[in-house]
Amino acid sequence: MSVVEDDVVARPGQTDGAPLQGKVAVVTGGAGGLGRATALTLAKAGARVVVADLDARGGREVADMVGGHFRACDVSDPEANRALVDYTLEQCGGVDIALLNAGVATGCGLGEDFDLARYRRAMGANLDGVVFGTHAVLSALRARGGGVIVATASLAGLTAVPLDPLYAANKHAVVGLARSLGPALAAENVRFNAVCPGFAESRIIDPLRGMLSEQELPIIPAEVVADTVLRIVTGDGTGECWFIQPGRDPEPFRFRTVPGPGRPAGT
Repeated sequence: MSVVEDDVVARPGQTDGAPLQGKVAVVTGGAGGLGRATALTLAKAGARVVVADLDARGGREVADMVGGHFRACDVSDPEANRALVDYTLEQCGGVDIALLNAGVATGCGLGEDFDLARYRRAMGANLDGVVFGTHAVLSALRARGGGVIVATASLAGLTAVPLDPLYAANKHAVVGLARSLGPALAAENVRFNAVCPGFAESRIIDPLRGMLSEQELPIIPAEVVADTVLRIVTGDGTGECWFIQPGRDPEPFRFRTVPGPGRPAGT
């Protein structure tokens, strides 16, 4: 028996109020912030949770809270992602849900402050982590007859971000993956969606807290993002990118359609 936050107890065989009973979820970046909140939320909903992170202390703490498992994982390494899925299969017998959430701030721009190591680190965590995580988990989802992948993108994947164009670039890429893989995987009963929060409670906004406070911009509680992930997991949509903003109900972003070809001149 394991206790999660708010004195909610996860009991074997529980069905009432547990829409994910019998499901297995993998959460990368699960040691803190959005990943931690989502691991707790999925566990409360009945899922067995495997927490993955480079922060072993924080990750084990969350795993203990939900009565789950912890696996150290560098999501920028394809082999580490495969090892994470193999570990989950060994411990839990399958995978039904994957939250590909690990991410970092860029820490540099494209001018004189450009730093190749920081660029590679950001792309490795924010984009490669989603690509490699998806590649690693697909066979396990197929073996269960289908499942759900949710990638953590950002509002930065839906709009221009002049202050951090590299972060916007990798988050736009995650949005593109979600929109494309959703229909591509639908025939296999695998759903792929993304969450796109604004400034949400996590370590990634630590350098921005002063600015957010000065401009009186509210910070989105991590639990709001976690609840949105649960809505996506228990829903039936695919290829969707859910925006999350303070004071608004999260919902799929409505993209404009691409203009079709015009008529040749003189016809």
